Amino acid sequence: MDPLLLASCNRAVVFFMTRSDVFNIFTRPIFWTAHMLPIYRQRDGVNTKTKNIEVFRKSSEILLKNRSLLIFGEGVSDDDFVRRLKSLKKGALRIGFTALEACDWKKDIYLAAIGCNYSDPAKYRSDVLIKNSEKIHLNSFRKEFEENPNKIIKQLTDRLEQLLKSNMIHVNNLEDTTFTERILLVSRKGMPKFIEDNESLESRWDITKQFVDDFNLNPSKYESLKEPVHTYFEKLKSRGLSDGEMYDAKQSITKASDLILEFLKLPFILIGALHCGIFYYAIKSYVESNFARPVFWGSTKLVMMIFICGLSNLSVFLVLPKYIGVMGTAAYFLIVPFMGFVFHGSLVFWRDLRRNQKINAMNLSDLLEERLTLRNKIAEITEK
Repeated sequence: MDPLLLASCNRAVVFFMTRSDVFNIFTRPIFWTAHMLPIYRQRDGVNTKTKNIEVFRKSSEILLKNRSLLIFGEGVSDDDFVRRLKSLKKGALRIGFTALEACDWKKDIYLAAIGCNYSDPAKYRSDVLIKNSEKIHLNSFRKEFEENPNKIIKQLTDRLEQLLKSNMIHVNNLEDTTFTERILLVSRKGMPKFIEDNESLESRWDITKQFVDDFNLNPSKYESLKEPVHTYFEKLKSRGLSDGEMYDAKQSITKASDLILEFLKLPFILIGALHCGIFYYAIKSYVESNFARPVFWGSTKLVMMIFICGLSNLSVFLVLPKYIGVMGTAAYFLIVPFMGFVFHGSLVFWRDLRRNQKINAMNLSDLLEERLTLRNKIAEITEK
């Protein structure tokens, strides 16, 4: 989702460097249309040097035409979401300096870091906070580059890495990412999105940033929490539950008015199912069967829905003016996305209702008591 989010939140014309293994016969024309350029890596089993020469040439052309180039500097994507920055590759600096050499340093080329901070990238309607760093003016380093290009590229890559870490949540050690995330889940504070949380997204980011930075500096402070946190989550796992599901089920109250509202929305739900639901489930089945890595499911489904569902619905609307007129067709067309939203919201409502009823029927008094004790202990330690 990163390129889609960053493009929609940026006024500049953006092109994207994208790992080559996601390009295939079906996705290639769509990705090209979306300004996505394949970047080849050794792990892809190709001659990267030969393949990437053309990519670097194209990238230089883009920059010299005053376009923006987005590079995912880590070079890999995690299947399991962790709040941590991996080491950056040097490609961004090399492309920038290649463009400067191509124009004899006459164009201004800038480099900046953008931190994408998700509450949960795999969860529908979760949040993301995008933070931009200060700019690095590459032209200012011409002397250093001409004297020792490898040295200045290494120095600026390190600087870029620090800029990124200051604009995102970064846990120093990979093995601590699960523990820190569980602390946030039990305390019901910070970046993860909670039903009862009224804090602004910026405030939630600040809370998480302060906690993680403190953990990075003083890991021993939290050592006494590791065993009880691990034990609690293992007990949840043994009962087929997550902490959020159990907490939300115990806090949620379904009113009669909620059920009545769902039945009143039935006509809209049916229209949403007709125009959006059928396509969604067909696309969902195809993507999840043919794309091995879940990290790419969400964005691929979104793009396919735009092209397949959008174009298919347009063909239906070609015949509607004969029956409801041009203005009626235009009005109907504008409300279809809303109908799809209502349809999906209804599915989520009934799914959560069934899940909450099942959980509330279970005897979870021991887990709830353990959770309360753990939450108090976390509050005591984190507030020191």
